[in-house]
Amino acid sequence: MPGAGTDNTKPWIDVPGPVVVLVGPQMGENIGAAARAMRTMGITELVLVSPRHFPHDEATALAAGAADVLAGARVVPMLTEALSGRVLAVGFSARGRDLAHAPRGWRELAPEAAAATADGPVALVFGNETSGLSNAELLACQRHACIPADPAYPSLNLAAAVQVACYELALAAAAWRAPQRPPRARATGADLEALHARLQAMLVASGFLDPREPGRADERLRRLAARLDLEKEEVAILHGMLDALARKGTGSAPGR
Repeated sequence: MPGAGTDNTKPWIDVPGPVVVLVGPQMGENIGAAARAMRTMGITELVLVSPRHFPHDEATALAAGAADVLAGARVVPMLTEALSGRVLAVGFSARGRDLAHAPRGWRELAPEAAAATADGPVALVFGNETSGLSNAELLACQRHACIPADPAYPSLNLAAAVQVACYELALAAAAWRAPQRPPRARATGADLEALHARLQAMLVASGFLDPREPGRADERLRRLAARLDLEKEEVAILHGMLDALARKGTGSAPGR
């Protein structure tokens, strides 16, 4: 079901998951790069329809850490076989067709495809590098998706198109979240007040600040500290810097 994994520790979708179908891919390296693109989004099922070269050394090399996707790839002679049992097939093409389904932007369509995975496997179908999907192949799919691009040059590399498609599907399914940083030890109000008081004293002692005409230095320094969003360790580093400056005679002020 969509959104099954949001903790970066398990596949985002249970079997049967989405499948990427490459129709007539010409170059082994594009198959490998597409496998890598899939794997980064947790999509591992690949079907190849009459590939020119597969298995292929270039496919293995470009797959990098996605060798498992290539190892499990299924080769079939016809698109109809690749789509057998799929509850929804989405064909990707940058070209509009008079008799095909109306094209829809993939970001708009991806939530529908993500929701359909709850009912069964969904296929993302891509044509070959030279001519893309034929009219008949596109009509074998139930949806026509396009990836909006510069009209003067709308053609994406096959692997790039697979990457965008898999990313948008995973995004629609709320599949992954950005890596979380460790909890921060933020500086407290007391930490900031102590630092601010010490800095003010050193600025006065060094002659940089005239206490009789301080202007708005106090306000600006407080705004600066607020924008920095300091952590306790960073406050400690700043105190250490002030200690070093005081020892060198650059300034003198009461210690912490």
